[in-house]
Amino acid sequence: MTEITNLQDKVDVDETLLNIITQAVSLTLNEEGRAGVVSIALVDNNYIQSLNREYRQKDVPTDVLSFPLADDKDDEVLGDVVISLEKAAEQAKEYGHSFFREVAFLTVHGVLHLLGHDHYEEEETRIMREKEEKILSALGLER
Repeated sequence: MTEITNLQDKVDVDETLLNIITQAVSLTLNEEGRAGVVSIALVDNNYIQSLNREYRQKDVPTDVLSFPLADDKDDEVLGDVVISLEKAAEQAKEYGHSFFREVAFLTVHGVLHLLGHDHYEEEETRIMREKEEKILSALGLER
């Protein structure tokens, strides 16, 4: 299940965007063989910068932050994903793809972090990117 809360007013949030986020969460959980509740907070750059400063000691806005809550695979509530829609819009323009694709990517990326994936090592990065592209392709949002 996906719970989405819009905490910003810089970017319009419509039904299409909400559906893409919900589908991205669902496909990611299915791909990983997991079930549970994922909370998505849609925020602006100021909001995510304050979280980034508090939790990562980085005083800059970022695109997505994940806060895992599950201790094991049986926990129902998996955690929170915070996405800056303002940053997503900037990055979509910078990377030359749609805003919807960027938000879907950030959603998938954030959920994979909730499930324990990371990208500190080269091999971890490769595995995570393959999973992201496979899920985005299933959504019809490949590059």
